[in-house]
Amino acid sequence: MAEKSGLYYPNKIARIYLMALEEVMGTNGVKAVLNLAKVPHLIGNYPPNNLAREFDFADFGAIGAAIEEMYGPRGGRGLALRAGRASFAQGLSEFGSVVGASELAFKVIPLGTKVKVGLKAMAETFTKFSDQHSEVAEADDYFIYTIYKCPVCWGRTSDRPVCYGAVGILQEGLRWVSGGKDFRVEEVECHAKGDPNCVFYIYKEPLN
Repeated sequence: MAEKSGLYYPNKIARIYLMALEEVMGTNGVKAVLNLAKVPHLIGNYPPNNLAREFDFADFGAIGAAIEEMYGPRGGRGLALRAGRASFAQGLSEFGSVVGASELAFKVIPLGTKVKVGLKAMAETFTKFSDQHSEVAEADDYFIYTIYKCPVCWGRTSDRPVCYGAVGILQEGLRWVSGGKDFRVEEVECHAKGDPNCVFYIYKEPLN
């Protein structure tokens, strides 16, 4: 059993992620993953739909590791990306309105500003509602999104970045704020491979 981190997501975020996993891999797939992650108590018993900080980062990381173990690095990556995207689509977008991201007369502001505001709103959401602290900085061609104490790779070790769930959430979040555009999101540093924090570059020029 993985040692608990003592850092927490709100139940609601964990619930949204588990429901998104179910959407992309089916009930039996999720059941197998939760057994492998040694969190069988979650089978058919997802966290309640509330903001209490009770879902340990260690359990979240173990679920990610189990997906990769079960489906291999490539298959695991695809599933985690899809689950991250589905998480945002299913409910994390609700949090946007909590921090004012959806009220900003988004239709009329320039795309670059939408992306910047959207990323800051996502970082603020996780920082405000969970023990995951996130920050956004800006370079010439890309934004730099840093996650301190990342739950996605908590307790994992790897020779490459593994936070695909976070990449999926960022991709879908940007799609939402930009009115349907896709952006390249690349994880350049990952705590699982020994870096201090998990760092993502979001390139300013949309792919479409």
